Amino acid sequence: MLKSIVLMSGGLDSAVSLAHALRESEVSLCLTFNYGQQAAQKEIEAAANLAAYYHLRHQVVEIPFLGEITDTALVRSEAALPEPEFALLDEPVAAAANAAQVWVPNRNGLFINIAAAFAEACGARQVVCGFNREEAAAFPDNSADFIQAANSALFYSTKNQVKVISYTKLLSKADIVRLGMRRKVPFQYVWSCYRGGEKMCGRCESCLRFKRAAKEADLNIEQIAFQEV
Repeated sequence: MLKSIVLMSGGLDSAVSLAHALRESEVSLCLTFNYGQQAAQKEIEAAANLAAYYHLRHQVVEIPFLGEITDTALVRSEAALPEPEFALLDEPVAAAANAAQVWVPNRNGLFINIAAAFAEACGARQVVCGFNREEAAAFPDNSADFIQAANSALFYSTKNQVKVISYTKLLSKADIVRLGMRRKVPFQYVWSCYRGGEKMCGRCESCLRFKRAAKEADLNIEQIAFQEV
């Protein structure tokens, strides 16, 4: 059976991608990256809980240099994280400005290449990523074009021609929630917040997109730990 490695941030997209990947392949490993992001420990905890739920191996890869070379608000606690209004989540100018505040240099490119090395080493042919149509509008490294370009490079850089797969690349966040509901994802383990507090802040862009998607998909979010806002 085809083997996969799943990139796991512990967020909505990666949790649903993991659940779907289990139907399409044998998942050899869940990989989580710590580059000093504010939510690192919460992401690691969420990813570990999801991996344990599905009885899968989970590994954390430490790449501190990535956080050291960037001024992104994801890493710098003194920098303001974007807290957009619901109405402006998909407004192009506002979305681009928000994306610039949380951009990390070549993050997804780096993640994919590290994961591809793990994949080649263990005989896996796929790296599964939770990209999506909604965020691809502001983040080019979430796009179908990026996946195609990455696969062109991996054809030459891996002996077994590892490929990047994203089952969610054409889906909105609400579509991803619906897919997760069909796959019976344990949403209580998901951490989709830029911050690393006791509960998800409910105000940052990542939280707002999750909350909007849950509402559109009729997911009961009482099981999900948001702060009161």
